[in-house]
Amino acid sequence: MRVLGIETSCDETAAAVVVDGHQVLSSVVSSQIDLHARYGGVVPEIASRAHVESLTPVVARALVEAGIGDDHVDAVAVTVGPGLIGALLVGVSAAKTLALVWDVPFVAVNHLEAHLYAALLEDPNLELPVVVLLVSGGHTLLVLMEGHGRYRILGSTIDDAAGEAFDKVARWLGLGYPGGPAIDAIAMEGDAAAIRFPRAMLDDGYDFSFSGLKTAVVNHVRRNPEAHTADVAASFQEAVVDVLVTKARRAAAATGARGLCLAGGVAANSVLRERLLDACVADGLRAFLPSRSMCTDNAAMVAAAGWYRLNADGPSPLDMGADPNLRLV
Repeated sequence: MRVLGIETSCDETAAAVVVDGHQVLSSVVSSQIDLHARYGGVVPEIASRAHVESLTPVVARALVEAGIGDDHVDAVAVTVGPGLIGALLVGVSAAKTLALVWDVPFVAVNHLEAHLYAALLEDPNLELPVVVLLVSGGHTLLVLMEGHGRYRILGSTIDDAAGEAFDKVARWLGLGYPGGPAIDAIAMEGDAAAIRFPRAMLDDGYDFSFSGLKTAVVNHVRRNPEAHTADVAASFQEAVVDVLVTKARRAAAATGARGLCLAGGVAANSVLRERLLDACVADGLRAFLPSRSMCTDNAAMVAAAGWYRLNADGPSPLDMGADPNLRLV
């Protein structure tokens, strides 16, 4: 079954064709980073208008690269939430239209669930249960994936998501947008042990808090204007990764998970990937690290999750709308 996936939840316009939930025939992503960089973050209205302009050519390119025509698409899957409501509506409206015109099933996909399936695209034999550390600009979650469609949220952020903290700290340090790659790059030149930033809630359950860490960075730079930016960035990054990996390891041990899996945009962070891999080796767990292209928002993961959803629940109703606050469970 060939599923066309569509993703427009934030600032990436993406389309992909995936066969049977794991064989990627094409994956096309049109980024809006240059449009939002001058504002230091995503502007919802600009994002929505850019999706309108880009979606049709992106879908057409995905079909061409997959080597199939309109009559060879068996289902259309699309992100219905969470995300920016205007951006979501562009993708949902287009997906419904295509499903109607082609007379194929329409499948609504939760963006968070799609991220969980990114690793399965590259490792279909992933052994469940696994603990997934889903870290992005809008979410920081520890999820126990017990089976397909069966999830248990172990912990989440009580304030800023990790990716949001990266963006805010990068903006304060004058590193530009997006903050994650900028901090990752300059941190390689710095000393991660130069500044001991706080590890909030490190020994307190599975929830996360990064707002205080962000404030600690700001206060340190104000008090020490001569501090090297690379050292500040490296020390901040070390604090975030330390909390993420410590809690993920603890969750895996408590639940008897067979492995740890990274997901979301922050999963592309080089230090996080290295530290999680080291932790899995030390704890005798399998590590599932999606390629960096599968960490960021893409439509291949949407198509994969859509294939599993279609097989489990059947088509979604065409009167289903977008939900910017959609929860995983």
